[in-house]
Amino acid sequence: MTSPWFASWFDSPHYHKLYGYRDEAEASRFVDALIRRLRPGAGAEFLDLGCGAGRHSKHLASYGLHVTGMDLSAGSIDEARQFERPGLRFVRHDMRVPFGTEAFDYVFNFFTSFGYFDNPGEHRQAVANMAGSLKPCGTLVLDYLNIRYANARTIPRETKIIDGATYQIARWSDRRHFFKRIQIIDGRGPEPMEFVETVAKFGFEDFRAMFTLHDLAIEEVFGDYGLNPYDVETSPRLILLARKRGVGCSAPGTPSEVLREAA
Repeated sequence: MTSPWFASWFDSPHYHKLYGYRDEAEASRFVDALIRRLRPGAGAEFLDLGCGAGRHSKHLASYGLHVTGMDLSAGSIDEARQFERPGLRFVRHDMRVPFGTEAFDYVFNFFTSFGYFDNPGEHRQAVANMAGSLKPCGTLVLDYLNIRYANARTIPRETKIIDGATYQIARWSDRRHFFKRIQIIDGRGPEPMEFVETVAKFGFEDFRAMFTLHDLAIEEVFGDYGLNPYDVETSPRLILLARKRGVGCSAPGTPSEVLREAA
C-alpha cells in the first residue's frame, strides 16, 4: 500500500531543506501573542499537534509550561527530541488516532498542519481527537491558510536551488484543494524525485461545522500572527480560537462581525 504524500514527504531530507527558512522569530512572536491573550494558569498542559521540529513547542516551554509536541514525521520528532527537558517532550503520533482523553488544557495546531487527508472523514476524526484530548473548558487554537488570500496570490511556477539541488515547484488548485508539485533534481541521489502536496480548501464555515459536532465553540478569529482581526479578503491566515464546552465554563462570546466577514 502506497504511503500518503505527507508521510513520505515530511520525512524526506529535501522537505527540511526546502522549508528550512521558516522563521524562528516569527514563531516566537506568535506564541508570545497567544500567551498574552490566553493567560494560562500555572501547571497548564499544552499539546503542539503537528509540531514539526518543535520551534513553537520550545518557545512555549520557555514560559515554564508543560508542553507535549506531537507529529507523524519520525525525522522531525528525532530532530525535536534534542530539545527535550523537564516540561517538554516530543512524541511521534498520527492525529487521526486518538491521543488522550481530557489530557490537555490547550491544543495548538499551527502553520497549516491540517487538511492533508484524502478522506473527509479523517479530517473530522482529527478534530474529534483534538476535542477529546481537551479538558472541559479547554482551548483549541487552529492556524490555517486563508483560501481567498492564497487563491489570489498563487505563484504558478518557481525554481529554487538549495545546497546543490534544484527544486522545480508548480502550484495550482481546483474547487476543493490546493496542490503543489515539487520536482527535485539532485546529482547525489535518484532523480528526478517528485512529491505533490495537497491541502484542503477549508474556510471558516467548514471549521465551524466540524467544531460544532464536537462541542467546540469558536470564540475569536484572527487574520495573522500578530492576532489582528480577520478579513476574508486581505488576511494571510485563518486562526481560530475555540473553547470546549463544559460545566462552569464562561459563556463564549459571539464574534458577530467576524462571522459576517467570513460568510
